[in-house]
Amino acid sequence: MTSLDEREVVAVAEALAAAGEHLVGPLACEPIARGRSNLTFCLGDGESRWILRMPPRAGRSPSAHDVRREHRVTRALHASAVPVPRAVLLVEDPALLGAEFAVSAFVPGATIQSRAELDALDDAQVDAAVAALVGGLADLHRVEPAEVGLADFARPDAYAARQLRRWSGQWEQVGPARLAGLAGEVVARLERAIPPQRRTSVVHGDYRIDNALLGLGRSEVTLNAVVDWELATLGDPVADVAMMCAYRHPGFDLIVGEPAAWTSPRLPDPTALAAVYEARGGPELEHWDFHTALAHYKVAVIAAGIDYRRRAGAGSGAGHACAGEAVEPFLHAALGAPQRRAE
Repeated sequence: MTSLDEREVVAVAEALAAAGEHLVGPLACEPIARGRSNLTFCLGDGESRWILRMPPRAGRSPSAHDVRREHRVTRALHASAVPVPRAVLLVEDPALLGAEFAVSAFVPGATIQSRAELDALDDAQVDAAVAALVGGLADLHRVEPAEVGLADFARPDAYAARQLRRWSGQWEQVGPARLAGLAGEVVARLERAIPPQRRTSVVHGDYRIDNALLGLGRSEVTLNAVVDWELATLGDPVADVAMMCAYRHPGFDLIVGEPAAWTSPRLPDPTALAAVYEARGGPELEHWDFHTALAHYKVAVIAAGIDYRRRAGAGSGAGHACAGEAVEPFLHAALGAPQRRAE
């Protein structure tokens, strides 16, 4: 089920009111067809709007769909230089909707998901959008976790090893058996090449243009909000940049079910994106080869998870039918990335 029934909408309205939100009329709820992980709904009372996020009701991947994580990190970052939606409400009791859910304030802005949406922008707007987006990631990595109350958000060290264990564990749950050997080869190579971690920052974990709300003006493009924080943690900022670049792989089109904005040849290639990041004040991208390989592996697991939910009857529509076809290309991309042993 990808909608809320009348009883559930009333329960959400009561929870909002209890959290101090003033509703001027009955609450309406409309699903937003974006993302392949958490369910997203737009709530409105005729005057104000909110966004509700919750896990899928079936076929959940272990440790994914973490709306509690989203709620905490956006609440912590709200006063920082990183634009995020205002965190409004977290309900951890699954009795109301069958799963925990979080509500944030609505932020106006354009979400550029498809190639067609990107092609509606002129070259100056595309360049400005890239600068705003990559600058936002550099801003995030300059935030000191302790200064925003996130010192205990996650273990700060050994990020690469932790990520490899986590995503390998997810692969065991959702990965297709026919690709087990290839995935095992990827993991073995990564385990032999885990580098030391030089820096720790808040990392988004899923950063790209369609996880941002952009203000599209004639003369400028602004980053109004960064959204979809379910994978956020403390870790190596280089991994965040590598993940952003891994999504430039053409196989990402299979995951979204159409030519994606982020795979467009109008955007900088991964090398140029990394250079923009460093030019905007991001830290030096050390051990780039390892983090690029790990990022491609993680996207392979994400694609496998989408296909797993489809097979469990919990996903349909664009991207779900063909996401499984992206798993093997991303695994091969992970193997193709040059590997360097930690020194």
